[in-house]
Amino acid sequence: MQIDIDITDARWETLGLAQISTDALTAVLARLGIDPEACEVSILGCDDARIKELNSDFRDKDKATNVLSWPAQDRSADLGQVPELPATDVFGEVELGDIAISYDTCVNEAEAANKPIIHHVTHLVIHGILHLLGYDHINDADAAIMEQLETELLETMGIPDPY
Repeated sequence: MQIDIDITDARWETLGLAQISTDALTAVLARLGIDPEACEVSILGCDDARIKELNSDFRDKDKATNVLSWPAQDRSADLGQVPELPATDVFGEVELGDIAISYDTCVNEAEAANKPIIHHVTHLVIHGILHLLGYDHINDADAAIMEQLETELLETMGIPDPY
């Protein structure tokens, strides 16, 4: 398993984003039966200013958000269906894609919901990883599948249902 962590906001170092990301990715891959040794993902730990730029550039939304993801491949499934598991490439690797997560928004959301920040960040990293694997929440059917899986994964990590 290769996780490239790029920290542009030092507060992520203090919180332990690298370990949170490793734990989250390990849980997702184990639950879905994906070989962790084959997988690659990049995570950017940034602030609201940077994620606002990214959200504007890639989604035409001029505002900060909590987490963004860019899948290496389109793995989306039909409405209400579970995405197919990724296959390894000719080198035996699975490039999942990139995730960006904003410290400011995560802290604000965790405080507003009266949740431990580590629990909220773990949830959002799992959420981003699932997007890389083709899960989505654009409609109710897909949201139910994704949220159920998130809840199951968080429970295995000792984190209560975020919904």
